[in-house]
Amino acid sequence: MNKSSKILVILNPAARSEKASAMRERILALSPRVTVWMTESPGDARMLAQRAVQQGFESVIAAGGDGTVNEVVNGLAGADVAFGILPVGTMNVFATELGISQNLSKAWEVIEAGNCRLIDLAKANEEYFVQLGGVGLDAAVVQSTTPDSKKALGPLSYLITLAQVVARKPPELLIEPVDGPARKGSFVLVGNGRLYGGPFVLFKDARIDDGLLDVLVFENQSHWDIMRYVQAIAFGNHSELPDVQYFQTRGLRLSCEEYVPVELDGELCGHLPYEFGFSNRKLSVLAPEPPEVASS
Repeated sequence: MNKSSKILVILNPAARSEKASAMRERILALSPRVTVWMTESPGDARMLAQRAVQQGFESVIAAGGDGTVNEVVNGLAGADVAFGILPVGTMNVFATELGISQNLSKAWEVIEAGNCRLIDLAKANEEYFVQLGGVGLDAAVVQSTTPDSKKALGPLSYLITLAQVVARKPPELLIEPVDGPARKGSFVLVGNGRLYGGPFVLFKDARIDDGLLDVLVFENQSHWDIMRYVQAIAFGNHSELPDVQYFQTRGLRLSCEEYVPVELDGELCGHLPYEFGFSNRKLSVLAPEPPEVASS
């Protein structure tokens, strides 16, 4: 990164409070080249990212959680701008995927270092995502978890909602990869990266620069099944279960005869049918080199 380049940080505070103002001041103190714009409502981060491109910022940084990252990426899609992350939100899975520290000062060191990685920009219908798309159960949990609950309980709020959503009758999803046989399942997770929900490695073969989506199809959805799945995910052997299908594909279509919600990077975005694939453009991300590159 050019040491004189302009850097915009888009800060999504959990609330308009003294704590948010303090975070803004901490970020401004990181460098004299920094400008901070704060969001006020959902959708603002995308709009501000688009404005940043128009105003000539060379680097745009998302300061927030995965939802903020998703909005900023959608605002920047296609632009020749370096994207960075200051992981100050509730969930920061994509930052963890990239090896970016949750510590503000250490995360800023990555931005200052200026190393850009080109990663796949995954696409679902007309929306972009960087980490994961969920169809069915996962998205229904996102849809039913309130902002107040997330603020008060953090990741635990999703587990509480999960117990309620599992009681519903599961849908029958049709999954049609562009390069493989059609399949059926109750809920589906589509990954660009390896991680899910924090430290859990959900997609063991995934790379964010290999041009492939990693897909998990879960065939069942009873309380007992979910307990089995969660335990298997915790131990890393979920893809070995007989009622879980794991495959890689360049793209796929998901459909259902009933209403089924879809989430991208933890944010509800619509309902089936959906087509998953990749943008023709890569995303330039300020991040450390992956371990296998850094050690070579």
